[in-house]
Amino acid sequence: MKSKFYSAITAVILLAISSQSFSQGTVTQPPSGDNNRCVVTQYIGSLVSVTVTYNSPNVTGPNGEDRRGKIWGQLVPYGFNNLGFGTATASPWRAGSNQNTTITFSHDVLVQGKPLKAGTYGFFIVAQEKGPWTLIFSNNSTSWGSFFYDEKEDALRVTTTPQETSFHEWLTYEFTDRETDSATCALIWEAKMIPFNIKVPHMTDVYIANMRNELRNSPGFGWQAWNDAANYCYVNKTNLDEALAWSNKAISMTFVGGRNFTSLQTKSEILGALGRTDEAKKVLDSAISDPTATALQVHFFARGLQAQGKKDEALRIFQMNAKLHPNEWPVNWGLARAYSAQGDYKSALKYAKLALPQAPDQGNKDNIQKGIEKLQNNQDIN
Repeated sequence: MKSKFYSAITAVILLAISSQSFSQGTVTQPPSGDNNRCVVTQYIGSLVSVTVTYNSPNVTGPNGEDRRGKIWGQLVPYGFNNLGFGTATASPWRAGSNQNTTITFSHDVLVQGKPLKAGTYGFFIVAQEKGPWTLIFSNNSTSWGSFFYDEKEDALRVTTTPQETSFHEWLTYEFTDRETDSATCALIWEAKMIPFNIKVPHMTDVYIANMRNELRNSPGFGWQAWNDAANYCYVNKTNLDEALAWSNKAISMTFVGGRNFTSLQTKSEILGALGRTDEAKKVLDSAISDPTATALQVHFFARGLQAQGKKDEALRIFQMNAKLHPNEWPVNWGLARAYSAQGDYKSALKYAKLALPQAPDQGNKDNIQKGIEKLQNNQDIN
């Protein structure tokens, strides 16, 4: 078996030398072994990218031979091996064919829970007949194959457990699982899958750092971007002091500030998150009273308070809405929901009946009618 293995390696080396001599000319030749070059990129969230660049061999050999059952442990030998060429005496598998397989991370990540800096790495795998397999991320990403592998250039080693999978003729990299701050990348070939997890630590910090840069560019010439950045921090309960400064710019920055219900509401919520309750209430009331505030905006804000279990504050906002926007849809329906949440079904029924003829479409009318029937039976409509 070893003689066949070294014969195959010799053939690969000759192909590489042949390809290299042609590449020094003026024409491009097919890839060595006809193993096509492939690139796959997956974004984690909106900003972080992972790119795998590799050459893809297939299970069927160059002479048409079926190599099923001969990939793992034979074509891809177990452990480290002396390939008989180059400077390495103990080489891992190149995790593909021809040049280094490379993986590029746009940002710092955790691979299998271990930190790895942003950059491009040569990717190698040490297959094992039994037990976990080792994945190697090398600072050397420019070599041809693993003939010149040097463990001193390792940036990270982690382990994973291969899994059985459906047959894949061509060696492929896929992202088999994708979350807002992580993804699972997997090499899949023949009937094995070698997965590894990539996670972005402190993803909110990545977005906030990017927002800081964007706000110094064209997005910063409009109040919406400042407000969106502030609101992102509020929603994620982070960076609140800077978020308040951004919110103030959204409201009153020279030339681009936009004082309106949305920007004032954002500032109120940030102040509340900072524990500045009295200030938050004052700014919220000014938001609701602002000429830009619509009955529908205030209604949905109060509904959000109800969803948070803040029934008393929601009732107060629904009542303010009624004073500012009397007889507008959906003011009376909001009061009906508010009083129902308080257990005051009599008052709720009164406002539900007032809301029925104001409903803008049949769907809302049907919903209110069902609410009236519930309230008549002393049932909550929320």
